Amino acid sequence: MFLDRLDPSFGRPGVECYCQHDSGAAVIQLQFLINEGALVSALADDSVHLWNLRQKRPAILHSLKFNRERITFCHLPFQSKWLYVGTERGNIHIVNVESFTLSGYVIMWNKAIELSSKAHPGPVVHISDNPMDEGKLIIGFESGIVVLWDLKSKKADYRYTYDEAIHSVAWHHEGKQFICSHSDGTLTIWNVKSPAKPAQTITPHGKQPKDGKKPEPCKPILKVEYKTTRAGDPFMILSGGLSYDTVGRRPCLTVMHGKSTAVLEMDYPIVDFLTLCETPYPNDFQEPYAVVVLLEKDLVVIDLAQNGYPIFENPYPLTIHESPVTCCEYFADCPVDLIPALYSVGSRQKRQGYSKKEWPISGGNWGLGTQSYPEIIITGHADGSVKFWDASAIMLQVLYKLKTAKVFEKARNKEDKPNTDIVDEDPFAIQILSWCPESRMLCVAGVSAHVIVYRFSKQEVMTEVVQLLEVRLQYELNDMESPDVGGEQPPALPTPGATSSPQASAPQSHPSTSSSSSDGIRDNVPCLKVRSTPLKQSPGYQVELVVQLVWVSGEPPQQITSLAVNSSYGLVVFGNSNGLAIVDYLQKTVLLNLGTIELYGSSDPYQRQPRSPRKTRQPSGAGLCDISEGSTTSEDRCKSPTSVLTSNPQQFYNGGGRGAKMSRKLSLPTELKPDLDNRDNSFSRSRSSSVTSIDKESREAITAFHFCETFTRKTDSATTPSLWVGTSLGTVLVIALNLPPAGEQRLLQPVIVSPSGTLIRLKGSILRMAFLDATGSFLPPAYEPWYEPNAPDDRDEKDKVRKRRPVSVSPSSSQEMNENQYAVVCSEKQAKVIALPSQTCIFKHNITETSFVLRADVVQMSSGICVACFCANGHIMTLSLPGLRPLLDVNYLPLTDMRIARTFCFTNNGQAMYLTSPTEIQRITYSQETCENLQEMLGELFTPVETPEAPNRGFFKGLFGGGAQSLDREELFGESVAGKASRSLAQHIPGPGGIEGMKGAASGVVGDLARARIALDERGQKLSELEERTAAMMASADSFSKHAHDMMLKCKDKKWYQF
Repeated sequence: MFLDRLDPSFGRPGVECYCQHDSGAAVIQLQFLINEGALVSALADDSVHLWNLRQKRPAILHSLKFNRERITFCHLPFQSKWLYVGTERGNIHIVNVESFTLSGYVIMWNKAIELSSKAHPGPVVHISDNPMDEGKLIIGFESGIVVLWDLKSKKADYRYTYDEAIHSVAWHHEGKQFICSHSDGTLTIWNVKSPAKPAQTITPHGKQPKDGKKPEPCKPILKVEYKTTRAGDPFMILSGGLSYDTVGRRPCLTVMHGKSTAVLEMDYPIVDFLTLCETPYPNDFQEPYAVVVLLEKDLVVIDLAQNGYPIFENPYPLTIHESPVTCCEYFADCPVDLIPALYSVGSRQKRQGYSKKEWPISGGNWGLGTQSYPEIIITGHADGSVKFWDASAIMLQVLYKLKTAKVFEKARNKEDKPNTDIVDEDPFAIQILSWCPESRMLCVAGVSAHVIVYRFSKQEVMTEVVQLLEVRLQYELNDMESPDVGGEQPPALPTPGATSSPQASAPQSHPSTSSSSSDGIRDNVPCLKVRSTPLKQSPGYQVELVVQLVWVSGEPPQQITSLAVNSSYGLVVFGNSNGLAIVDYLQKTVLLNLGTIELYGSSDPYQRQPRSPRKTRQPSGAGLCDISEGSTTSEDRCKSPTSVLTSNPQQFYNGGGRGAKMSRKLSLPTELKPDLDNRDNSFSRSRSSSVTSIDKESREAITAFHFCETFTRKTDSATTPSLWVGTSLGTVLVIALNLPPAGEQRLLQPVIVSPSGTLIRLKGSILRMAFLDATGSFLPPAYEPWYEPNAPDDRDEKDKVRKRRPVSVSPSSSQEMNENQYAVVCSEKQAKVIALPSQTCIFKHNITETSFVLRADVVQMSSGICVACFCANGHIMTLSLPGLRPLLDVNYLPLTDMRIARTFCFTNNGQAMYLTSPTEIQRITYSQETCENLQEMLGELFTPVETPEAPNRGFFKGLFGGGAQSLDREELFGESVAGKASRSLAQHIPGPGGIEGMKGAASGVVGDLARARIALDERGQKLSELEERTAAMMASADSFSKHAHDMMLKCKDKKWYQF
């Protein structure tokens, strides 16, 4: 089955292929050479192409470009090599599919209609031959004229005229009737030999007036198919034709079977449909069993054999754009148990009502398959959903879908939506994803300045109250001059509705946050309202905590630009152009909340200044953060010293966060250039060679985080947990993390966070950071192995075992100072490798001078690790580690669309991906090993099968001349009879497929077998005839011998004179 424009072809589940026409013109029609391994495509640029499907990567063998006429319709009869091509002028040309040359036989429009019409009949909209007589061709013209053309006599047998435009025509298999669909929503059924008027006129969706008048006109019926069955009534299947008064109704496919009419609503407009039948022969009972419907954004297959016409479950990922993709991440070499776990919870989400039968399109063969390692793609969408895809094979397979919007209350009307005006639409859109595959912790940041932390569980749970933290992040320029009040907000007190329980209920916090000041300025109000009713959470990802930024003195919260989660530490951190906040999702508290301006506010990293969320144990000193839960436990936990804050980009940071970090909404501009100047100068700052200071016009945003166990200070002799922070001005800072012992103590004692000052500066915004050990091997962040959070009864015992902090992959405290680490930092302009703990730069590489890096990742290859970069000028580059030597520089794809900047990401083993259009993910590889194995991974599109026998004519039909009449098209259309076509009419263009493929596609294995079978039959027949002749000659010889013997006996004793 082929689709539109890009020609994706689908067969049995797992068989998938994409073919691209170089011209980029829209595909208007496709015709298979059935069972021959070839396909003809007709394009809107008036070209016809022959594809060879016998190879794993289909190629064009021939092309024919029409110069003077526009192609409107093509028809290729079953087991014929002659393609009929109808044009806008109303003429029909005939193309030899084997040689792709035009025949001299042409059906001219004026000859077809002669004097039956005074006007031009319009373009050809339909061509097909009579199922029972290949010599009779029916031609449908747009104006409403249908002509039955006799190919041998080269004249029209009958002409059928109707006063409404025709959209399609379909034959009854006996060839005595055909049906037309019209622009007024009617169907006309004609008897072939009664051209005066239709035998029957039907308006499937028209209201029938009681006075016998004509029904009211309906919308055009764009296509109709007429399929017969041996046992029952025929099927009439049509698209369109709805009444004009059905305003707002979704597109429909109508199935008429006997007296019943079923109207099947579709989610998207119908492009085309095709009925799947038991036989390829048009002159036999069709026995339809399914309808394939191509929609603008989906492919649906309907089961005609079951009551209610259910759809088949689609094994192909055509719902990737069910809601627009706003961000994505790509993970290769995941834990092997991840895909089965996601599939097991995702399989329970499948909606009921699918057909019980298997997917009916079963052509082709699987490729040898998959990578040797699991690959997962995660997509975030505009409606707040998150989808997990298995990308291990050539095709994508959806594993699991998470709806984050369930956490929030949905507005019933416009009056209920005062808080979502940070964005014009899609308030739940996902902006950044951070995922830890080993622990299965997931953290998402949304466009309404909200962060949701999820845990993975295989058990259903009922959450009575969704845990909520509200954070107040503020940017105050003037506060720099007075450190004593640097982070203070005047009346930023906890809300009176808070309780003393650590699990303070969200409902109590909601009324208090809806406050505004006396003059109507909105303050302490989140953009979305968390639901106050119990939330049933199915197996899969379940909400652990919701964090929301609130309005500050009439200013909406800035969108989140960076996000990271670490399961070993139990922390999540996020930042924007105002500052950053560190949240302990185990204890449900905010540990640190600093404005960006405070990153440079103190020279003494250990001096405690009143800029932290709590300067004392009293919640009244809330600093820049305001938490709805003013519990005593959270007061005790907030002992974090506050001062300068340093951080590091987390491994899973969304490319869109980088590309749209300062924008106020998730827009998808098609051109990059106009958008660059409107992003608070973030890109232009990045392109400047000097690192500017913070000023009111260009706020410094937090762009990257990275959790790690490393040396935070030059004097350290052991590695300790830390958080590295990168900013849009190229600064890298470090925050030391002092974690309590694992287990029960981790839930009771506070986490101490200590900002440790500026570490390094680079040109441009910081994009990525990573760590290497002394041997240059990759050091991943520490993680906690996944455990079942909803374990029954003996949970306490399990938690003690499972909640131990995992052994760090960093050097232990017993190691000597000389066994150091290396930090890798990459910005928009350059990359540096820093030796730790000495903090000296040992390698430096300027990646680009004229452009800037959009995405950078530190990835593991089979032979080592490297930095992979994608630049705005389209170059993909890789640098060795730790030496930063250029390994690869390919001019791959110039950035013409912000969608690419937002979605491009690299992953391990030389894989990368981006959204090439709103509906398509493009995966690429820069690994030689993958390139070499790619051919084996591809599936086979064409597998030869036995062509079913032609329908039996029967004794009486054979006796009296009934049944199908064959036509020697070769004799009729060949050059010897029809002559040569005009050279200026069309230009033949040889394709890149090669001579061997040309012969293969033209003849075909199945065709060769059929021809060989016929030749054998003919040889057998001739041998039998020869045998009969030999027997007759032997009988004749015997007779001659007998007569000769009798003559000899008779004449034996006679004398010569007696003769």
